[in-house]
Amino acid sequence: QVQLVESGGGLVQAGGSLRLSCAASGLPFSSYRMGWFRQAPGKERQFVAGISWRGSSISYGDSVKGRFIISRDNAKNTIYLQMNTLKSEDTAVFYCAASRGFEFDYWGQGTQVTVSS
Repeated sequence: QVQLVESGGGLVQAGGSLRLSCAASGLPFSSYRMGWFRQAPGKERQFVAGISWRGSSISYGDSVKGRFIISRDNAKNTIYLQMNTLKSEDTAVFYCAASRGFEFDYWGQGTQVTVSS
């Protein structure tokens, strides 16, 4: 059974930082492209960042470029999202996801990030 478990969310003041983690199990992790998405209340799910299976290819959504950093540790079956200079508009539930192809096949349950202004 595939499981993706996010952690590290919480309440932070604007300008602060948080580091999210996503631990994967039940899949050949190093073969999967991984991503972070977020969804704010009343808004559509938004792509945040993606990383290839070896970490050699990384992409970011426009709203987080220069502030967020995605990384992965294949030995630990874990990806990370370092979030810096957080803004109130970053408030959302953050999800990690795994993909073998074009679509993301597996999703975590999400972790809440709240940025107070």
